Amino acid sequence: MHKMSIRTTQVKSAASVRSAAVIGSGVMGAGIAAHLANAGMRVVLLDVVPRTLTEEEERKGLTLNDPKVRNRLAAGAIANMARSQPAPLYDSASASRIRPGNLTDDIALLGDTDWIVEAVVERFDVKREVLAAIESARRPGTLVTTNTSGLSVAAMAEGRSKEFREHFAATHFFNPPRYMKLVEIVPTADTGAEVTELLAELCVKRLGKGVVIARDTPNFIANRIGTYGMLVTLEDTIRYGLTVEEADALTGPAMGRPKTATFRMLDLVGLDTLLHVVDNVRERSEDDAERAIFARPRLLEELVAAGRLGEKSGSGFYRKRKDPDGRSRIESLRLGTLEYGPQVRISSPVIDAAKAAKGAAAKAKALLAANPKDCYAQFAWSTVKRTLLYAAAQVGVIAETVVDIDRAMKWGFNWELGPFELWDAIGVEKSVARMKEEGESIPDWVEKRLAEGHSSFYQAAELKRFYAVPGGFAEENQEADVISLSALKGAGRTVLGTQGASLIDIGDDVVCLEFHSQNNAIGGEILSAIRQSVAEVSRNWRGLVLANEGRNFCVGANLMLLLMEAQAGEWDEVEDIIRFFQDSMLRLKRLDRPVVAAPHRMTLGGGVEACLPADVILLSPETYFGLVETGVGLIPAGGGCKEAAIMAAERAGLSAAGVRSGVTPGDLQPHLNALFETIAMAKTSTSGHDAAKLGLLRPQDRAIVRQDARIAEAKRLVLELDRAGYSAPVEERVAVAGREGKAVLAMGVQAMRLGGHISKHDALIAGKLAHVLAGGDVRQGAMVSEKYLLDLECEAFLSLCGESKTQERMSHMLSKGKPLRN
Repeated sequence: MHKMSIRTTQVKSAASVRSAAVIGSGVMGAGIAAHLANAGMRVVLLDVVPRTLTEEEERKGLTLNDPKVRNRLAAGAIANMARSQPAPLYDSASASRIRPGNLTDDIALLGDTDWIVEAVVERFDVKREVLAAIESARRPGTLVTTNTSGLSVAAMAEGRSKEFREHFAATHFFNPPRYMKLVEIVPTADTGAEVTELLAELCVKRLGKGVVIARDTPNFIANRIGTYGMLVTLEDTIRYGLTVEEADALTGPAMGRPKTATFRMLDLVGLDTLLHVVDNVRERSEDDAERAIFARPRLLEELVAAGRLGEKSGSGFYRKRKDPDGRSRIESLRLGTLEYGPQVRISSPVIDAAKAAKGAAAKAKALLAANPKDCYAQFAWSTVKRTLLYAAAQVGVIAETVVDIDRAMKWGFNWELGPFELWDAIGVEKSVARMKEEGESIPDWVEKRLAEGHSSFYQAAELKRFYAVPGGFAEENQEADVISLSALKGAGRTVLGTQGASLIDIGDDVVCLEFHSQNNAIGGEILSAIRQSVAEVSRNWRGLVLANEGRNFCVGANLMLLLMEAQAGEWDEVEDIIRFFQDSMLRLKRLDRPVVAAPHRMTLGGGVEACLPADVILLSPETYFGLVETGVGLIPAGGGCKEAAIMAAERAGLSAAGVRSGVTPGDLQPHLNALFETIAMAKTSTSGHDAAKLGLLRPQDRAIVRQDARIAEAKRLVLELDRAGYSAPVEERVAVAGREGKAVLAMGVQAMRLGGHISKHDALIAGKLAHVLAGGDVRQGAMVSEKYLLDLECEAFLSLCGESKTQERMSHMLSKGKPLRN
């Protein structure tokens, strides 16, 4: 038993929570522990003591009393964090913050912990037993939460002291905890109001989550409505005689929802898990109609009985098979026979119209406005109608407001629009009239709103949004550290605008350049907007932020345009594109006002090159950052290679401003080697925190924990630089490794080629990259201009564009969405 002093101070603020304990090292417990470590907390991960030895432990002569055996479950979970995909840690080094232990020997550690999270198996009796053990060891004032997906939180705490219950609630993390935004906080009647507020602050500010407050009802908010939506979709799929592919084509992106749609999502969740959720609602409900809604579907029971549980068992509504030639093939379930057959690609005017529409609201309108006699349109309307009515019936039951329900579905199920936002998009009055014609019962509060003249659930005015409450609207809370570009544009704060980008006034004489081309790929429109913005900011503003609210910051340059020009042999056009890109990035770098880039999610190729000219790069936690041009047979040519050469020189202490005492040109090679490997292998960071390991960040660049705050934080940094007396960076000459350094890189490429690790074309690309990064054939340590390096970039890029194998790689990426090795 560990002995330690017990602190008696209570947790006062989110910032004061520095240590945590997680009980249970299964998938959810380990994931929560990892994310608490991501937030910088010291974490104790505890599990039960194993009752038997593994074969390996027996071979080593260990006994059940050995600490390695007793802590095996937690220690194994921590070890698996480095191997798990998707990675639960921002940086694998954060695993050192997590200490393994067991509930028998290490229970006293809970007495020195600020927050205890119970995450054991979803069994009421087990959770109550663990909570009793926690109470025996915790100090007064310690936060205690249960991670449950739908068990009664109040009943779980029965028998615990009043002080314990006041500091107890549920924090329902969605899986995987690092990636899913939603945390449902479920207080009980005994939970202190200040505790609920503290938990919300903790999850939002420290963990970067989106919080909704749910009532203590079966399966809370997101799972309750999400499960209902899956059940009615399954029912309507059978009713309208659709295939699983057809249903998924209609309930995925065409409806503003993820590609997993319905049946792929069911396979991911697990059909047995869904039945468990269905049972939980039905068994705890006191309403006969709801119990009927949540009856077990016979089809699911048959599949589960046959061991077809979804992805975890290898088959469910879909399964993956291998052809005789070794290629994988996806098959889908035929609902009538429960046999599998080849997956069929679905296309129809209804689906095509929805896909072609811009934005989730327009997609939904297009889908639901189709010919009502069309089977697909009937199915889509039925599933949407039933889900909207059910969500409306739950206001005041599972959640206080429409906002809580909408946020839960957007953050927990990745819907682009919550139910009430979707209802507004398709028209509340018109849709309700249709529902009544079809004999549906409309919730009283919705009928009353319409009678009072309120034809929507949301209204916007200036930078505020208002949501439906009895008698009218209430203002939606807006957090001070969140800047909404869409709201600012709606309020008329656009300074400049093109089809590909907008310059938006974000306050305090700072503007934000937002990309909004298709996939935010950089083309002529975005480059022109960058040049216009540079001129505008220099004249009239204190600084510039580069950020957007798209799914990804930027996936690279417009590859289709480059391929078309290359295939047509329009080499002057290709060179003009590259020169235009390079010059635009140079103008951004030389702007006499501070620039801060705030990328998020996929920031690849040209997206990285758009960030590198900034004075500071502020990455969100989920930023996947990398110069990946070699994957399509090219090298970075928008200034990426030039900036990499500059970074290598600066890290070696070689710059035009002066060489550090004792530093020689040879000291440049290790830094150049590392950057060459990063770019040649098209490495991409697994998080914003991981990006520094790739060598693509400067000392001033950093990652933040809370993605929603990235634009506001970038603005703050712009103002900080401005107040410090900002002056534009001047061009400096760059020390390069020259022919000697290039030879070192070439040796590595040759070794990879001879070892069969890379193809002949890979070696050609790597050779071109080495030539540019090393500064060509000048002497080692020569000082060259940025323009000289850009010329090398352009020349190498043009030569690779002319290679047939590069054009094959570009075409394959555009058609298949993944690299080709040829």
